[in-house]
Amino acid sequence: MFSNPQIPAVVVGELSDELLAEVHVLDVREPDEWASGHIEGAQHIPLGELQARVSEVPDDRKVLCVCAVGGRSGMATQFLASEGREAINLDGGMYAWQAQGRPVSTD
Repeated sequence: MFSNPQIPAVVVGELSDELLAEVHVLDVREPDEWASGHIEGAQHIPLGELQARVSEVPDDRKVLCVCAVGGRSGMATQFLASEGREAINLDGGMYAWQAQGRPVSTD
């Protein structure tokens, strides 16, 4: 969808449970999108707040950035990389996640 060869990315179909267990999931969607369903255990920081709140993102694990389809999370991935963080974009975002039948939390 929004693939960019300079941005490390993974598609939902290639996202193993092992990799998912190793990463910190960061959802950068807006609050209404988050409320409609997100990956269980994910941290929510809207993209527009990420620069000011980057210290809240753990720096000891790879970060899997998630949005609706992969555009905003791609920007978050680039930003985190510029901050020296190891980050990867979920290509296809929550739309692909849900299309693959992966679980969604609405807590």
